[in-house]
Amino acid sequence: MKIAVLKEQAAGEARVAATPETVKKFIGLGAQVAVEAGAGLTASVADADYAAAGASVADRAATVAGADIVLGVQGPDVASIAGANPGAWIVAGLNPFGERARVDAYAAAGYEALAMEFMPRITRAQSMDILSSQSNLSGYKAVLDAASEYGKAFPMMMTAAGTVSAARAFIMGVGVAGLQAIATARRLGAQVSATDVRAATKEQIESLGAKAIFVEKVAGIEGEGSGGYATEMSDEYKAAQAELVSAHIAKQDIVITTALIPGRPAPRLITDAQIASMKPGSVIVDLAVEQGGNVEGAVAGEVVVRHGVKIVGHRNVPSRLATDTSALFSRNLFNFLSAFWDKEKGAPVLDDEIGNAIRLTQGGKVVNERLLG
Repeated sequence: MKIAVLKEQAAGEARVAATPETVKKFIGLGAQVAVEAGAGLTASVADADYAAAGASVADRAATVAGADIVLGVQGPDVASIAGANPGAWIVAGLNPFGERARVDAYAAAGYEALAMEFMPRITRAQSMDILSSQSNLSGYKAVLDAASEYGKAFPMMMTAAGTVSAARAFIMGVGVAGLQAIATARRLGAQVSATDVRAATKEQIESLGAKAIFVEKVAGIEGEGSGGYATEMSDEYKAAQAELVSAHIAKQDIVITTALIPGRPAPRLITDAQIASMKPGSVIVDLAVEQGGNVEGAVAGEVVVRHGVKIVGHRNVPSRLATDTSALFSRNLFNFLSAFWDKEKGAPVLDDEIGNAIRLTQGGKVVNERLLG
């Protein structure tokens, strides 16, 4: 069983799908691991570290030749893995909705593509969940990015020259990223408030010491939406939420938006008129900018200014903390493969619950229901 770890080709992608730690663990299972030269450099991992862990380090052609499993952060182009064995597994974040043509190419080439972002949010798969591990650090980084762009301090400071007021931070969307953003903004000393369409998150917000801002008298989602995400709300709820947010956002210095709906454009949470109501010098960080954005006027890959407000739209935020996010991502992949490792076969064998959820292609066809519906 040969596992190939490739250098990421996507622009701006600094993460890597395996670390020396997980290389050792894969070898301990009986696998052979090959790493493309330079694969870990942008995540602060030298080729020598992989070699010391027991991996072979070579060019891409030699790395992928005869591979049974190809690991990636983002899905590799089919042409770049042409030397892999027939039926090889492609295990990565494959962006199935945004890169459907590539998924079709995997099927045509006879590869079995496994999309790690489709991992079901069930108890036994928590340690395999790349969305949670990467979102956690994205929420943290979003607050640091906001602090970098904000022209004032976050905490209240009492000095001989006078008092500096604490920044007011508002987190919109309280999933993994949102909860970490709340915790980080609180650590930095901001006065933090947060909102979500899921009523069940109110207790989580308050447990972190933030103020919960929720629509009253109009029903939201009592529990989690599909897979732990929010779902589309009624027009009545959207109108009530917009009114509530408009009144609250005008008082905020920092706003961080994190709302996503899988397979659909990100919901619009902040309008141009709401931006205009904010104080000049305020900062908005849109973590959903690559899926269309929660904020009107946000531009992927840019920091723009509208009505005196900075709107931060960094692409691939997890990659901005590549060393730590790579460590977590690579553990997710190892936890996944090792959980299904059959010692007698010397290879992983998926069960139906997780296999059917994440398998995109098999036997030359696209087989995932989420892509066929």
